[in-house]
Amino acid sequence: MIRRFLLISFVIALPLITAVAQQKPDFSGTWKLNVAKSEFGMLPPPTSRTDVVKHKEPSISVDVTQESAEGKQQYTVNYTTDGKEVVNQMGPREVKSAAKWSDNTLTISSKFNYNGADVNAELSWTLSSDGKVRTVNIHYESAMGNTDQKFVFEKQESGAAPAPSPAKTPQ
Repeated sequence: MIRRFLLISFVIALPLITAVAQQKPDFSGTWKLNVAKSEFGMLPPPTSRTDVVKHKEPSISVDVTQESAEGKQQYTVNYTTDGKEVVNQMGPREVKSAAKWSDNTLTISSKFNYNGADVNAELSWTLSSDGKVRTVNIHYESAMGNTDQKFVFEKQESGAAPAPSPAKTPQ
């Protein structure tokens, strides 16, 4: 009787266990680049960057605000995690990308032209187990050479806006 109960319990629980095991990370949130923990390879680092990610499978939208020696850049990129190619405009560049899952890592393959050279970029997004750190590793290949970067983003707490300071009354 106990064996039968355990077997039935296992059979009922198996789909739930499988569903939890197959659940992909949710990258939604506001992410601030930790410049000190990131690695930029041969490329100049930004002074700051914030990504606002909206992730609802299979769609991902990223609003990027970045400041660097070249000034401020703002753009939005959209991906689908089903491997279909999408085209995004990043500043003056048209970037063709395809994103897909490999276990709990989102892999994005991108192609674009930079100063007359074709560039292939392979990005991998991972999320820490506590959901507070998003790491983006990038490998670039082109006739100009190869380089790697590692962007470490920290999730920003979304809370209520700070209370306004009390107004001073003239005396």
